[in-house]
Order: sequence, then C-alpha cells, then structure tokens
Amino acid sequence: MPVRTYAGRMVEIDEEGYFTDPATWNEAMIAEIARDEGLGELTERQLQVVRFMRQEYEEHGGGPSVRMLAKTSDVGARELYELFPKGPAKVAAKIAGIPKPKGCM
Repeated sequence: MPVRTYAGRMVEIDEEGYFTDPATWNEAMIAEIARDEGLGELTERQLQVVRFMRQEYEEHGGGPSVRMLAKTSDVGARELYELFPKGPAKVAAKIAGIPKPKGCM
C-alpha cells in the first residue's frame, strides 16, 4: 500500500489516493489533501461539504453519491460542481478521508 504524510502523520492510501483506514484521518489534514487535489485553500462552503461527507460516512458507513449529496447537504448540484470541478462526491470524500462513494468513477 502506498503511504502519504498529512499533517505530520503517515497514512496508508489506496491506488487512487483514498485512505485505507478512515480512522487515521483528522481535520488538520484537510488543507494538504485539498492542495494535492489542486484546490488550494478551501472556502467555508467547501469545508461544509467535506464535513458533511465525513458525518454521513460516520453515521451511515459510506459517503453519499453526488445526487444524494445535492439532496441532503443544502448545497445544490450546480454549486457542488463549482466547488469541486473534478467530481464533488469523490474529491470531497478523499479530502474527508473516507472511501470513494459507490457509483463514482
């Protein structure tokens, strides 16, 4: 397994860069992961989506698809794609340290 260092902590990731153990993630890692994804410093709205993804994972064992994310996060689909142009659910999931949601390519 590949290993990355975020916020001074080594974590295992899969071949796509998703954490293999979501329990190793913490919020101090957000900025570095976002930079790796080409986003730079996240806005409050982007952070809202990342935290929502993490909460959904902790409560339901998985992150929502883009469609469910738009319906349940108080952020519409158009805005989600503006906030995360490379794919809202998969990029937000990666930043949140959770597995890629089912249905994401």
